[in-house]
Amino acid sequence: MRRLINVVVWLLVLGVGYLAVTQPQTLPFKVPWRTPAPGPQVEPTPAPDQPAPGPTVQTGPLGEITDAAIGALVARQPISIQALRAREYPGSTMGVVRNLNPGSNYSRQVISYQSDGLKIFALLTVPRGVVPKGGWPTIVFNHGYIPPNVYRTTERYVAYQDAFARAGYVTLKSDYRGHGDSEGTARGGYNDPGYTVDVLNAAASLKKDPRVNRGRMGVWGHSMGGQLSLRAMLVDPDLKAASLWAGVMASYDILATDWNPPSGEQQPTLDNLNRRYLRALSPNASLQELDGRPIQLHQGTADKDVPYSFQKDFADDLRAARQRFSAYKYPGDDHNLSGNLRLALDRSVAFFKENL
Repeated sequence: MRRLINVVVWLLVLGVGYLAVTQPQTLPFKVPWRTPAPGPQVEPTPAPDQPAPGPTVQTGPLGEITDAAIGALVARQPISIQALRAREYPGSTMGVVRNLNPGSNYSRQVISYQSDGLKIFALLTVPRGVVPKGGWPTIVFNHGYIPPNVYRTTERYVAYQDAFARAGYVTLKSDYRGHGDSEGTARGGYNDPGYTVDVLNAAASLKKDPRVNRGRMGVWGHSMGGQLSLRAMLVDPDLKAASLWAGVMASYDILATDWNPPSGEQQPTLDNLNRRYLRALSPNASLQELDGRPIQLHQGTADKDVPYSFQKDFADDLRAARQRFSAYKYPGDDHNLSGNLRLALDRSVAFFKENL
């Protein structure tokens, strides 16, 4: 398996393949320019299966690829923040599919909503009691990678969602398209906008519910769900805060070279042009547009799925963008924070109480 991963990573750097490591899905790291053989070259040439910058984007006086040209190319990628912002997210009224056994102080229901014309299922929890003035604070709950063919709405993340529900939050955990009974095709969370669109339509659907306080909405995300949560925040300013656990949060140029590099072999590298492109494509390039909305980070140092260094890289990007964040390090803990689950949940609940 590691040998296969090594080959795929090298194909990535050559611009002819995608990187898939801990998850059998593709990432958005197929670089648009292929570096030619050593020799006197002005710029790498466009790969034949990728759009060239073309005459509609600017080059410098010496023909170099400008930041404007890279930005124009990035904006044409469906996964880019620019493209996601150009879409509409109407959501829909949430329809009850079935009632589940309630929690200690909240109801649990499988509901459905509309996203891109698809029927998406989700698990909704709502606190019992009189709805407070303005509605309940609400968390859009974004799960990490689970093989879509084995995903079930009521399985996994039960204790996680329960912690927020018991604390008095409405929570909604979307199944994403292609998961469980949701319609559509599961194309992965990194190279295709579909899951992000489902998250944004989940938020839009929650805003239609009179029990929800749309001025007190946040996001929680784990692993792949951390990436989805960040994109959603950068598109929807109504999402006021995010708690991200073991998120795939490093900039795309770092993910392309540092996520499970080949063991015992030279680490993959990117030429400067493709590194600039991947950096611009990453949501991390837009962190200033969080406009001070706070981020909370949690990760274990023994995480075998997402390196702890990614949390540090993301923290560096947040710091450089002068954004508010707090970061927790759990020495020796794993991808799910199994050894510190209660502590991490308590910290996340306290974070939302302070910021929503």
